[in-house]
Amino acid sequence: MENDTTDNGRIALACLDLTSLNDNDDAAAIDALCAKAQGPAGPPAALCVWPRFVAQARTVLPASIRVAAVANFPDGALDTARALRETQAILDAGGDEVDLVLPWRALAAGDAAGPAALVAAVRAACIGKTLKLIIESGELRTPERIRQACGIGLDAGVDFLKTSTGKTATGATPEAARLMLETIAGHARRDAVGFKASGGVRTMADAAVYIALVRELLGEPALTPKRLRFGASGLLANIEAVLLPQARAGKPSEPGDY
Repeated sequence: MENDTTDNGRIALACLDLTSLNDNDDAAAIDALCAKAQGPAGPPAALCVWPRFVAQARTVLPASIRVAAVANFPDGALDTARALRETQAILDAGGDEVDLVLPWRALAAGDAAGPAALVAAVRAACIGKTLKLIIESGELRTPERIRQACGIGLDAGVDFLKTSTGKTATGATPEAARLMLETIAGHARRDAVGFKASGGVRTMADAAVYIALVRELLGEPALTPKRLRFGASGLLANIEAVLLPQARAGKPSEPGDY
């Protein structure tokens, strides 16, 4: 059990997008986040921040830690010009990854063409960069809509399907994750697309559920930062408590995650 827990801790850390997307974030908060990313347990896969903090994070962090930022966030408007403008700002500032919100309200209302066109436009604008599509699975509600949202992303060439913004009532759930992973597994691009759990992933017990699902549906080779990510702010302390003996009696996890 200890070995399983430790192995899951190592996977979770390597695949962690350490995140801060608070309305009151400032330069000091991003400096603190960058410091956490260079802690004793080892580096996460990436930091995820607002576009206005990309340049700051990229300057502070080593090249081995990627910088991600959000576009069309958190509302997921059907506004291609805005999504492209925010994506370009991320790229111009040195960002490595874009976390794009699907226009899920439009999709839920029956418009698939508009959201598909927006995602395709953003994909074309950031060729060579990692693009994660946030489908807001908790708001789409039905399996049919979740699969449809995943299909839009897969067909457009996104690199990851991501559960949620963390800004709605329902974040990641194992049920939605299974649907998303099954859709990836059944697609022609199955070996080129990853999964990101975000919203409510606060503990290693939470992370272990998604690690097991990815192992089951995409296979052991998918348990790497190229195919699995966790979007969270509070998970790092829980990971450190698993990986660092001196941290096991330490402070509890911080609240909040994305």
